[in-house]
Amino acid sequence: MRIIEIEGKHDLSGTIKISGAKNSSVALLPASILADTDVTICNVPEITDTDVLCEILEYLGADVRRASESVVITPSTIQNKFIEADFSKKLRASYYFMGAMLGKFKHVEMSLPGGCSIGARPINLHLKGFEALGATITTEDDKYIVDAKELKGADIYLDIASVGATINIMLAAVLAKGKTVIENAAKEPEIVNVATFLNNMGAKITGAGTSQIRITGVEKLNGCFHEVIPDRIEAGTYTIIGALTGENLKIYNIIPEHIEALTSKLEEMGADIEIGADYLIINKKINYKSTNIKTLVYPGFPTDLQQPFSVLLTKCIGTSKVEETIFENRFMHLPELEKMGMRYSKNGMIAHIEGPVELNGTEVIATDLRAGASLVIAGLIANGKTTITNVEHILRGYEGIIDKLTDVGAKIELKEI
Repeated sequence: MRIIEIEGKHDLSGTIKISGAKNSSVALLPASILADTDVTICNVPEITDTDVLCEILEYLGADVRRASESVVITPSTIQNKFIEADFSKKLRASYYFMGAMLGKFKHVEMSLPGGCSIGARPINLHLKGFEALGATITTEDDKYIVDAKELKGADIYLDIASVGATINIMLAAVLAKGKTVIENAAKEPEIVNVATFLNNMGAKITGAGTSQIRITGVEKLNGCFHEVIPDRIEAGTYTIIGALTGENLKIYNIIPEHIEALTSKLEEMGADIEIGADYLIINKKINYKSTNIKTLVYPGFPTDLQQPFSVLLTKCIGTSKVEETIFENRFMHLPELEKMGMRYSKNGMIAHIEGPVELNGTEVIATDLRAGASLVIAGLIANGKTTITNVEHILRGYEGIIDKLTDVGAKIELKEI
């Protein structure tokens, strides 16, 4: 078993470079299936999620070569094989193979996807989109079979602006006949990144980043070179760390507009933050103003930063309110933080967090990826030693987190016990 041990109360100074976006990479790797020739994707983070997706590509017959931050994929040798639970259960984003395989072969069979237990994340919107394009869906135990004689463009309205459904429908539609329109599409930067990748391969997609995406099907797609955008959630996580521990801590390789919901909230709370073209510099302060946040789809406050941000609220004067509107199980970190001294109350999807309080190191469990990030942050500011178990959740989403924090002065270790 692996654990993370943290000695708290150390100021952090220096520079942290933000890696490529996990939430882009996990869609781009399956999307490479759609090309007929080699694809090079640059700035892919080395995390367990991308490792698993590369394993699935290799299982399907692709040649996958990793060199530094780039992944080179030869998809021409891919076979349409059943994607077993041993692969699909490891991460939620395995479902992108549905859209990619359906677009490429008009047929896909795979087990149910896995991922963090942060709440119900049904894929009915994905399946509804596939059906609109002409596919039939059958289930056998925990296995999906999606089949189509041909795919035809359609007008598709998403009841919820789902990132996963928006991307998956795009993947299935780029090689369909005719025009597809996705209404109430999600607007996240990762969707724009995936659409740009597909367009670089020869797709015809317009409107990515708006609520209406238009796709004109093409007959084939070719390989290309593409760069993953910086990870806005990683950038936000380290920015929160800087607000609590920073001494001129510089976070660079960021797109500031992508984390504006966070930085504007920090400025409202009284943070000492300087924002440049592709970086920010942040210093810790004592006793921030209490505030309220409500998670929303982009460009609102990200649900993925709600848990890390909760730790910052323990250093605010007064009571702050957190309203979660995306995932119903996104408060599983609070009982773990309570072990460290957090004071809070919760009613349904709303939590009230009291501050300021001192946190004290103890043993805690990472229940999911972003909950794990919140525990790392808490450990960095707590008195004494914090031990985090179930750390696989953290390692699947943050590239080199131990080294990045160590390099700026944190006392943090990954240990095997």
